[in-house]
Amino acid sequence: MFFKGDSYTVAVSDDMARGGWPGGQGVQWVKANSDIRMVTYSQGLYGGMLVWGSDESGDDYAAMTRSQPHYKYATILLGGSLISTSTYERYTYASRIGGGPLVPLDYQPNDLLYFSLRGYWTKENEADIIHTLFAPAFFTGFVAQLPKPSNRFFLGIQTSM
Repeated sequence: MFFKGDSYTVAVSDDMARGGWPGGQGVQWVKANSDIRMVTYSQGLYGGMLVWGSDESGDDYAAMTRSQPHYKYATILLGGSLISTSTYERYTYASRIGGGPLVPLDYQPNDLLYFSLRGYWTKENEADIIHTLFAPAFFTGFVAQLPKPSNRFFLGIQTSM
C-alpha cells in the first residue's frame, strides 16, 4: 500500500469467514440480517476491495491473524489508492475455464482493470465476456506498474474507486 484512500470496517459473509480471502480481494455488497454493512466475494461487481487478507496482520503493533474471519469483519478500501498486489488474474478467462493450455494476460501501463468473476483484478471485463445482467462491469483501476521479478511479480494499481 503506497497511498491508502478511504477505508471502512465492514462485516464479511459467512462464506468469506469460512473460506478466507487474500489482500486486494474485490468484494460486493450483500443483504445482512441486521443493520450492518456486509460484503462477499465479488462476482465482477464493484463494491470495494479488502485491504488485508484474512491471515495477514494489518498493523505491526496489533496481531490480527485469523481475527478477521473469526469476528467476521474486514477493512474495505473505497477510495482512490496506489497499491501493489498479488491478487490479480494471470491468465485469460477463456483459458482458465477452457481446460486447455493457460494463456497469460499481458498487462501494460494504463490498462483498465476490472474485478474478475472471482473478485481478482484483471484487464478482461469478464462480466461482458459471459454477458451477465450487469455487463459491462465498471472499471476499478489502472495498471501503474507491471509485474516483474524485482517487485516479486506484484501488479501495481491505481484504484479509481
